[in-house]
Formats: sequence, structure tokens, C-alpha cells
Amino acid sequence: MGLWILLLCSVVGVLRAQDVSVGKEQISIEECCSDGHQRGSANQDCTALPLISESTTCRIVQEQCCVTVLEDSMCTTGINMAKERSSCYTDQFSNSCDSKTTKTCCDCCLLGKAAQDHDLPCDHSLALSYQCGLVSRACCLDGASLNDTLGDGLSSETSNDTEALMLTDPCKGNGKCAHLCVGNGTCSCFKGFKLRPDAKNCDDINECLLGASNCRLGERCINTAGSFRCQRVVSCGTGYELTDSNNCKDIDECETGTHNCVPDFECQNTQGSFRCHPKVKCGAGYIQDALGSCIDINECLAQTGPCHPGQVCINSRGSYTCQRNSVNCGRGYHLNVEGTRCVDIDECKGPDGACSGHGCINLVGSFRCECAAGYVFNSINRVCEDVNECMHYPGRLCAHKCVNNQGSYTCTCTTGFKLSSDGRNCNDVNECEANPCSQECANVYGSYQCYCRRGYQLSDVDGLTCEDIDECALPTGGHICAFRCHNTGGSFHCSCPVKGYTLAANGRSCQDVDECVTGTHTCAENQSCFNVQGDFRCLSFECPTNYQRIGETTVPAGTIRCMKSCQPNDGPCNRDPVHSLSHTFISMATRRDFTKPEEIVFLRTTVPAYGAYQFGTFDVMFEIQGGNADQAFDVVKRIENGVYVGVVRQVKPIIGPLNLVLKLAMINLNSQGVSHQSVINIHVSVSEFWF
Repeated sequence: MGLWILLLCSVVGVLRAQDVSVGKEQISIEECCSDGHQRGSANQDCTALPLISESTTCRIVQEQCCVTVLEDSMCTTGINMAKERSSCYTDQFSNSCDSKTTKTCCDCCLLGKAAQDHDLPCDHSLALSYQCGLVSRACCLDGASLNDTLGDGLSSETSNDTEALMLTDPCKGNGKCAHLCVGNGTCSCFKGFKLRPDAKNCDDINECLLGASNCRLGERCINTAGSFRCQRVVSCGTGYELTDSNNCKDIDECETGTHNCVPDFECQNTQGSFRCHPKVKCGAGYIQDALGSCIDINECLAQTGPCHPGQVCINSRGSYTCQRNSVNCGRGYHLNVEGTRCVDIDECKGPDGACSGHGCINLVGSFRCECAAGYVFNSINRVCEDVNECMHYPGRLCAHKCVNNQGSYTCTCTTGFKLSSDGRNCNDVNECEANPCSQECANVYGSYQCYCRRGYQLSDVDGLTCEDIDECALPTGGHICAFRCHNTGGSFHCSCPVKGYTLAANGRSCQDVDECVTGTHTCAENQSCFNVQGDFRCLSFECPTNYQRIGETTVPAGTIRCMKSCQPNDGPCNRDPVHSLSHTFISMATRRDFTKPEEIVFLRTTVPAYGAYQFGTFDVMFEIQGGNADQAFDVVKRIENGVYVGVVRQVKPIIGPLNLVLKLAMINLNSQGVSHQSVINIHVSVSEFWF
């Protein structure tokens, strides 16, 4: 505490030196504080004290010393209330800051008394404000006075005691507390801060969130470190400016030269505005208009009885004359029955009166209309004219659109909304209740959106109707189904050729029916069944002379093989290099996209590659000897697993339906030439369908 007092004195000394250096009036800081004490004791408003000096330092000291006295008094009242009544609930507390200070000290004193009643230590570790912690401790000890407790600079008389307490405090100087130490190792915070749960550091109190500010109506509270400030929200309006004290001050347009008075007029300032008065004054019998022109006064109408009875008033420029009465009466008058004088005309009499249905008040020589609500009286035309409320109060009467009527107005709504019961606001219309869409409808604010179920799309014409999507006609429609696509309402289905195929489980692909396996073929007993794409073939193969059948199969790509069987004395037969004839049947589909050669038949041998026999090196050669129309096939030799293999490949696209017999020869060679060869007849069936 002593350190803070020394720092305050240093700052005051610097500010005082600044005031002296600029030549301002030298008033001691003590005199400023004494004046603040006196005005605080008199319960004056500390924020609006009369200044005794132009010094900024003196104003600050004067105001703070005044606040100190008021806070001391309010806090003492709260402590006494807690000690006397043991309760802080009373009708005298309001939402003002003064009452909050009194109630805070009362509540904190009750906390100290509660700690004493329950034999709890007075130096508790609750995260209370600095002032509340001191009051609670003082009431707990029940022997300390208010001045001994409020040692936070609230009064100059207690600063020495507080400084002594801080010097003997074991936590002073060890850096434990972020702000202040209050004894027994307890930390506290400056005003406007609260102690964190770690009982060491301090957090700023947001007075704006707690409602502890004293901002006036039309001002917004802005939190600052340890305090707050009030900022005006609503502008001062035309003709006013905001001062440094957050108040609105009239702008003197005449002094600032921001008026628009012409040279023949002089400016007169008014609150929030100004007036232009002509420099040239009109003489008697004239009145000046807004443009400064002198207009004659009709004294005969403006005055009551300017002439003697029996005389008639005749107006003239700047004056009038009285002549003996004649039969002519002025506007609003007519001769009486006797014809001796003019009497008032009651314009309000009659079925409609002079005000066309509005209230009419007769005046001497004239009348006045009392216009109904929604009308205003035109003093020039002397009629009630409709008030255009929509033009006078734009955006304030109706939520959407305002339509002016005679004497009133009507609110309307934009498309997608309907007028609510209050006649001003608009509610969203759920258009989906009227089923405007052919399938699904989603209401949105002020409109609606139609959408379709799967397999349909919204029409581009009306945006309401859902049209079926022809999946088969889409760019990818040709690849949806393997054979044929059939569009249906909101979907599609695939089909396969009627004969020889069945639809796969995925609903799109076509699977060939193997009639040879299912037994649905019509082949005779002496025929072999060969399955093809979508059909089957019944073929009967007979081995030629000197050949004998050694094997037969009825599975797909089956093979029938004939081996040469010569008599010992049959020279030509024995010299024939062909030792075996084979018939193999394969089925192929017309390929939709043929991009590279496709391997279709593998001719595997038992001849080891690069094998050495007693007669020399042994080799195998493969060649196509017939049936290769358009050179759509070729055969290549390669080595797999150490033996020679012939691979028949399709190298060009073939479009079915087509049946052909590809004749291949597998020739075994040795060092002396041809040893023997095998002829393989491959029966190829190409389907007409593309899968």
C-alpha cells in the first residue's frame, strides 16, 4: 500500500509540475481533495462538481476524493446494517450504484460474521473483490473498525495503518500476489478486478455484463480493464453535436457559417436549427413573408370592427379607410334581412357543410375544419387532405408493402406471404398444402420448391411437373443393359435374347444357358453336343481311314481326337507325318470394343524347351494352315513352365453370326527335319449379340 501511495504522489508531483510549466493557476492537490471531501460529505454528484481550477489533475483529485467519501459512507451504512439487523434485504435498495455499494458491504460483512459463527478462519481463500474481502475479514474479527478495514486508499487517515499492515505482511515482496496482499498470505485485487481460483492472479470484472454500470438511457456500456465507459448509441440528430462529456450540444449555425440565409437575411440561432430574418423591416400595415417580401395586411379582416358602426371598412395598401356602410359585405358575411348590416355566414350549415363530411367549426366571417383521423387541414385551400402515411413513415408501418388509402393505409405482402392478424406483419404461406407439385414439395421461406422421386426429373417448362427419365436414352444408356434396355415410369429394366440366355442376378447382364450341361439339347446319341453363345451345336465327327478315335468330351470347348493307326506293311500311312487329328469347338461373342489381341486357345506340348535327344535338338513349330478368313487370327509360340506352348490369338474384330474352322498344325521338328505333326481343327462359333 505504501508503494501505491508513493507512486500516486509521484504522478501527482509530475502532473503538478506540468500545470505549473504551462502557466495555469496553482492550486495545491490538498485543496482540490479537501473540496472533493466537502462536496462528497454534502452528497453532491461527484461526476458534475463545479471546478475550482482549470487543471486536469485538480479535477481528477477533486472527483476521486468526493467518490471516496461517498463510498466510505455507503459501505459504513451496509456494515452497520449487517451488524444491527443481520440481514441485507430491505426496500431501500434499488438498482443504482450507490445502493449496490451499500448492499455489497452488507453482504460481505454477513460473510465475515458467518465465518466467525462457524469457527472458520477469517482469512478465507474465496475469490472475492478486494473491498469485499477486507469488509468480510473486519466483521469476522469483530474488533476492527471500518476505517481499519477499508485500507485501499478510501480515506487518507487510514493509509499509514494499511501501509504498516502491508510491511508486516509475509507475502509482501515475494511476488505471490498479482495485485495486493491483505495479510496472512492472502491476495486481493484492485477495484474492477476479481481474484482467480488460483488465489493469486486477477481477472477484469465485466461491469457491462453484470449490469454494474451507470450508463444512461441511449448510452452503451463498453468494458475496459478495471472499469468501463459509456458511449452514446443514438445520434444527437440534426443541429446537434456530441461533446467530450457524451452530451449533445446545439450547433450554432450562425457562428459556424453553415446556415443558408441569403445576403438580405440575417441568421438567428435556435435549438437544433436556425432562422433567417430579413434585414429590411416592413412598415406599419405590412407583414413580411418567408421570402422577406412585404405583404399588405387586410385590417378589415384582421381586426374586429376597425370602423364605427354604420361604416364599412375598405382595405388599402398599408392601411384602410372607413366609408359609410353600403350593401357590399366582405367574404364570409352577408346582409341581414333588413339590409342594414353584414352578418356572419355559417358555412357549416347544410347537408355536407363546407368540410365535405369532416367536422366543421364556424368562425366569425370564416370557418375551420376538424379533420378526421388520416387527414390534415390545408389552411390555404381550406379543405381536409388525405395524409399519405406510407410516405411519411416509410418502413415503419408495414413489414412488406404499404398502400395508402383515403384517410388510412393498408399493408400487403409479397408473393409467398400472407398478412398476419395484426394487419402489419407477413407470415410465410405453406404453398405445399395446395399440392402444386406433381410429386414432392418442400416449403421454403416465401416460396416453395418441387422435387422428384428417383427416376424422374423436374420439367424445365413449368418447374412443377416431374417427367420420367429415359435411362435407356442417356449417353450411358447403351451400357446400362448387356442386351436390351426397356424404359419404365421412373425406372428401367433389362432383357436378354429369348433363346439361349437368362438374365443375371444383377438385372443387367445376360448369362449363356449351357444346354449341353442342363440336358436341354436335342443331339442324337451319335452326336456330340457343343455349347455356343445362346445356342448349342450337334456335331458328328468320324475319324478318317487309318485313324482311330481315342477320346471325346461333351463339355464346353470339348475335343475329339483321332490317332493314326497304320498296318505294319502300309508304307504310305507310315510315311505320313500327321500322327493325330483333333476337333475342338469354341464359342465367342461379338466384342463391343476390341482394342488389343485376345488369346483364345492354348496348345500345350510335353516337349521341353531346348531339350536334347539322342538325335539332336528337338523343337516344335505352330502354324495356321486354313480357315483364317481376313487374317483375324494368328498363333505365337512361347515357353511356359519349361515347355513349348502355342497360343492362338484373335487379332481383328469379328462380327457374328459366323462359323468357321481354323486349321492349325503343331509340327515337331528334330535335327533331321520333320518328325511328326498334329492337326487341330478349331470350330469357332461367333454369336451375333454384343455383350
